[in-house]
Amino acid sequence: MTLSAVLFLVFVVATLGITFWASRQTKTAADYYAGGRSFTGFQNGLAIGGDYMSAASFLGIAGIIALSGYDGFLYSIGFLVAWLVALLLVAELMRNSGKFTMADVLAFRMSPRPVRTAAGVSTIVVSIFYLLAQMVGAGALVGLLLGVTDPAQKNLVIVGVGVLMIIYVVVGGMKGTTWVQIVKAVLLMGGAALVTLLVLGKFGFNLSALLGDAATQSGKGEAFLKPGLKYGTEAQGLAGKLDLISLGLALVLGTAGLPHILIRFYTVPTAKDARKSVLWGIGIIGTFYLLTLVLGFGAAAVVGTKAITAGDKAGNTAAPMLAQRIGEDIFGPIGGTILLALIGAVAFATILAVVAGLTLASSSSFAHDLYAHVFRRGTASERQEVVVAKVSAFVIGAASIGLGILAQGQNVAFLVALAFAVAASGNLPAILYSLFWKRFNTVGAVSAIYGGLVSALILVIFSPVVSGSATALFKDANFAWFPLSNPGLISIPVGFFCGWLGTVLSKEYNAAKYAEIEVRSLTGVGAEQAVKH
Repeated sequence: MTLSAVLFLVFVVATLGITFWASRQTKTAADYYAGGRSFTGFQNGLAIGGDYMSAASFLGIAGIIALSGYDGFLYSIGFLVAWLVALLLVAELMRNSGKFTMADVLAFRMSPRPVRTAAGVSTIVVSIFYLLAQMVGAGALVGLLLGVTDPAQKNLVIVGVGVLMIIYVVVGGMKGTTWVQIVKAVLLMGGAALVTLLVLGKFGFNLSALLGDAATQSGKGEAFLKPGLKYGTEAQGLAGKLDLISLGLALVLGTAGLPHILIRFYTVPTAKDARKSVLWGIGIIGTFYLLTLVLGFGAAAVVGTKAITAGDKAGNTAAPMLAQRIGEDIFGPIGGTILLALIGAVAFATILAVVAGLTLASSSSFAHDLYAHVFRRGTASERQEVVVAKVSAFVIGAASIGLGILAQGQNVAFLVALAFAVAASGNLPAILYSLFWKRFNTVGAVSAIYGGLVSALILVIFSPVVSGSATALFKDANFAWFPLSNPGLISIPVGFFCGWLGTVLSKEYNAAKYAEIEVRSLTGVGAEQAVKH
């Protein structure tokens, strides 16, 4: 326990040092929002990995695989395949717009105030959903590392993580946050690779032996290695199969609409670097998700599902428990303690880096889109804009702390899947229509964002996630009439349909502006001038 705390403190002190160094390099709005566009493709690829490989990836996916077997690995596949959508349709085109936020792309060819308002609201809602998952992961992790079982003490931990993330964002801006994410990506890959090698070594690098033991220790037998344990069971019927399709849609389409991922494309100097950074990101992330397969099935085989659920019902502590047990088996009790401390510190680094990126995305959107362009109608100075971004980081951080305390007990990968569904429903239709549909207009953009966002939120509120199930936020209430846990199957088509309907019902159309953004998005011509302007 003491070793875990020491390693965690070392990471915190080191990253705070990076943050304060970065604050001295942050002089303009472009520095604060986009790190001065000074990162190379490789650096940004590492940062993308650090931003994307969240507590959901490390703790949640390993936990879901350990408890649900084959069905849990679908999260890994979905999170990885999603990057192909981001690479092929979004990354280079977004970077070439030469702006700071998603709303800049949408507002370029449309009436700016309503579009920026809608995009700003959507960005903040998606970021808070994602932040929620990281906070829950922090509480579960500390409970395991420090033996904390008292809910009040776990709540204090969530508050502490929230305070740290606010410091990273307020002091370091994008430069500080990016370097924290780079350090974290290296630590996470190293820690996950170490545990994976130890697990494979224990089973003689024989995957069949590992999977066989996992099936036996799970208590589910062969069913553990086949589809249908979590989704599409006989008890769930058609709703279970539809829930699986809904989850897949949300995971594959959600990444390209996540605000904290979209702003990463603006930190590189050229479109070529944007492509490079996504390719590096895919390589790093793809390797990591292959490791989660071994971590999840390894936890089931070595620790056992009963012990995992005893530690955390949602399985969020499976990976750290695996690290401790495999360390004890190979190196003795001291080795187990050291490995648990290392993996715990890495997981904490993961949570802090991701929450910093999320808070930066949402506070930047509030300051740049809502304050500067909606409330002040473009009259705010760069300094005023950055000050408002820092103040809004405090408010968003406080909101995520409160919601994180409420949501303890939920699996963090599942919570992130909800954020993906909201992003895919509200943000993605507006982005794709704006980049590829000549006829798209202001009414269409606002309709797509609000239609997708509101439908996703309503379906989540009236789903088993919030009430009517053993793992719901409100266990004693039951107002769930929507049978699916993930709203993507309904809300994503609703977002696209609302965007189409709003467009065709409005006569507004600006062919010249579309032609300009088409040239800019494909070539990058004019992007730098737009930044300076």
